[in-house]
Order: sequence, then C-alpha cells, then structure tokens
Amino acid sequence: MRNTARYASLAAAGLLALSSLTACANDAASSTATGSKGDGQGEKVKIMVGGLDKVIYLPAMLTQQLGYFDAEGLDVELLSEPAGVQAETALVSGQVQGAVGFYDHTLDLQVKGKSVESVVQFSHAPGEVEMVSNKAVGDITSPKDFKGRKLGVTGLGSSTDFLTKYLAVKNGVKVSEFTPVAVGAGPTFIAALQKGAIDGGMTTDPTVATILDKKAGKILLDMRTPEGSQKALGGPYPSSSLYMQTDWVNGHKDTVQKMANAFVKTLKWMSTHSAAEIAAKMPADYSQGDKTLYTEAIKSTLPMFTDDGVMPTNGPETVEKVLKAFNPNIQNADVDLAKTYTTEFVNAAK
Repeated sequence: MRNTARYASLAAAGLLALSSLTACANDAASSTATGSKGDGQGEKVKIMVGGLDKVIYLPAMLTQQLGYFDAEGLDVELLSEPAGVQAETALVSGQVQGAVGFYDHTLDLQVKGKSVESVVQFSHAPGEVEMVSNKAVGDITSPKDFKGRKLGVTGLGSSTDFLTKYLAVKNGVKVSEFTPVAVGAGPTFIAALQKGAIDGGMTTDPTVATILDKKAGKILLDMRTPEGSQKALGGPYPSSSLYMQTDWVNGHKDTVQKMANAFVKTLKWMSTHSAAEIAAKMPADYSQGDKTLYTEAIKSTLPMFTDDGVMPTNGPETVEKVLKAFNPNIQNADVDLAKTYTTEFVNAAK
C-alpha cells in the first residue's frame, strides 16, 4: 500500500504500543489507493477493500490492472482500509457501493438488521495463517495454548478476530481468556510480533511470506488451501468476496452484472496463469522491492480462490457454525443464509 513506508518509519521509531499501532491503522483508513478512471464516461462505482495489497483481495486490483472494469464500461474507484471490518462500515454508511472483504460480515450484519449480500465469491478458504513469534513458538503449539496470550488481529470485529475466537473456543479456550490486539497487517503486524506486543496472530500474504523470510515467526495453522480450511474449520470457508447492500443490488442490476462479469473474467484468468504472471500485472510497489518473495506469497495463496465466483457448496453453513461458536448475537438468531449471497450474477457471467 501507499502507506507502507510510513508504517515502517513509525515502527522503526519505536511506536509499538497498542495505542500507537491502532492509531497507525486508523490513520491509513479511507486512503485512496487507486482509481480506475478509463475515459471518465463509465458508470461510477466506489469499492472499499479491506487492504488492497493483501493477496486475499488480489482480484480487486488485478481486475483493474487487466482492464476488465473499463471493458465493461465501468468507472471503478478502489479505496483501501486496513481491515475488513472498516470496509464493512464504509459500505453500510453509504460511502461506497461495494466492499471487498470476508463473506462472514453478511451474516453478522443480517442479525444487526442490515441486508447485505455477497455477489461474487472470490474464495473457498480463508487465506489466513496463524503465526507464532519465535519467543512463543515452544509454548504455543496449538490453539489450546491461546489462554493468557496476546494475539494479533487486523482489527477488533474483523474476520481475523472472528476466526481467532473460533479456533480458541473450538479448542477449549474461552474468548475472555486471551487478548485480541488490533495490529493491522504488514509492517505493523511484523513489528508487534518482533517486539513482543503480541505472542502470535492471524494474518495473510504478503505479510506471512515476509515474516518467514525475516525468520520473525513460524506458522501454527495454515488456512490458505481448501484442505487447510477443512482441517481447521471443518469445511469450505468462503472468505474474500464482493458484497453489497441488497437494496442497491436490486436497484442497479445492470451495473452489478457488469461488476460480476469483470470479476469472473479475472478469476478465470488467475486459474490459467502462474503466480509470476499474476505478480507481473500488479502495481510495482506491491512487491515492496522483492518480486521473488511477492510471487511466492501469491503462489501460496492461489489455492484459496474460486475460478467462477460461485459460492462453494456448504460454505455458508461452515461460516454460520464458526460464528455461532462464539458470537452471542448469532448464537441466538435465526440467520437466513439464502439472503447473505446470490449466484444470479456470476451464473449469468459464465
């Protein structure tokens, strides 16, 4: 992201207290990472992404880089927030027409009285990795050891927060028995891990690849593949997606169809090209000066993506099970899963 250098300088200055880390993430909020302007005559759509440089949300920028938005006659502006929960907030407040973030927010929002649906499902696995600091690696060998620990998440109420709580509860640790710490991603996450502000945490590529390259920590759980999702969560876990307010979708079906056309074309393109070819299409600064490491990050995460944008069978049920394990609002609610996603547009795109 454009703020990477700034994050790094803050970390180097020693501002590693939780309040500082959270402030850094908030300072980055609402930054305009890029805008697809084309000839300026297309239909205008603003999309907030929960971290444009995260590989799990790669289809957003890649679609723009491939020119597929322009080809559909769309003028798409991509904005970036450091955490998916902030992208959700931007959507429901009407700042943007779409959000690229985790599907699980649609369930969480439904029980809060907000009608939001996934219209293109990018993935069938979380793409997340639970990392452990070198100092704690001998003491944290499974989520059973989360008790009493400080665990990094991108933001409180984010999908990394949700998944961390589920892994804890599933393994006999109460939500009240560990401390989630909002540390964002990238340099702020890595600095927190190195300085002991967190014992471990959940993050994605390219942060994972950088941690391993710096030998700053080790992998505890890898959920970048369907197999990893099955092992950790008990089924496919639809995560990164384009989701929108249902009323807006119903009132702008032609525009939504064009969005689906563009994204499905990108997912198909990704399924037939190598990680190196994908990396070459992305903005140069996304590699942070190490194209080889960035390519490896994409390669490790590619298995999480669908090739057609369709919601995976039993995926919504897995997500509901995960959220019901720790979220009291959803535990006591009847979620209408059919209203949390639609395949109308991706089926037409095929």
